[in-house]
Amino acid sequence: MKHEVAKTIPPQHQKAQTGIESLIIRPGHSRADCSVGSGKLEGKAALITGGDGGIGRAVAIAFAEEGADVAFVYLGEHGKALETAYTVEAIGRKCVRIAADVGDESLCRDAVEEVISQFGRLDILVNNADEQHPQENLEDLTEAQLLRTFQSNVFSMFYLTKAALPYLKKGSRVINTASVAAYRGSPHLLDYSATKGAIIAFTRSLSLALIDRGILVNAVAPGPIWTPLMPPTFKPEKVTLFPADTPMKRPGQPDEIAQCYVFLASAESTYMSGQVLHPNGGEIING
Repeated sequence: MKHEVAKTIPPQHQKAQTGIESLIIRPGHSRADCSVGSGKLEGKAALITGGDGGIGRAVAIAFAEEGADVAFVYLGEHGKALETAYTVEAIGRKCVRIAADVGDESLCRDAVEEVISQFGRLDILVNNADEQHPQENLEDLTEAQLLRTFQSNVFSMFYLTKAALPYLKKGSRVINTASVAAYRGSPHLLDYSATKGAIIAFTRSLSLALIDRGILVNAVAPGPIWTPLMPPTFKPEKVTLFPADTPMKRPGQPDEIAQCYVFLASAESTYMSGQVLHPNGGEIING
């Protein structure tokens, strides 16, 4: 069975800039063809940021299906965090929910310590949480917004990776979520696009810094994926057209790209570090 995905998104909008997963209306889509798991991550422990919804939630479930225990950090949406946890536990894996702002270094340290306390190990770190705040013009971008976007999207990766390093060992993985915007730009998301470019540079540099320790660092740069970031970004009448400019003429769904993270976390990617995967609906990206 192949993925069944509608080419248009139902009209919808949200005011909160980070979006709320529980209010998302998704097009027709089936996970029936997704992997039921083959033990690729058996015995591993993973920490994922932004695990209550969107890409982070899909990755948490995919990791659990492959045998990993999962901890995830989330901000605010307790109901969906519980849903993620219940799903992971129903698969038969342990799950730890950690409510924290990843833009706070002390809370990142606390999150890592909680994982070690609960699981006794940390093998996979997925730096995924981010936020975006569209602005029509550069003049509208305030200092507060600029600092907040970089704090959530970039500083958090430094904080969490730094906190995790004492527990990571040879064979451990760090996987960062970048974006197609890092390569093609986005005129209404100047600060967001800049953070994603920084994440690519961080991934490549961190890979070189950690490769002698046997820790592999890679990234995933999704194209347009229907996540909680999207409803606040578009006006209701524009949502049904999202995104018309991809070769596949439709948005991706989070579970369609979760296997990219499984691959990078598993033994199947042992000769890859400093690389970026591009699940983006067929757009050719160079660089």
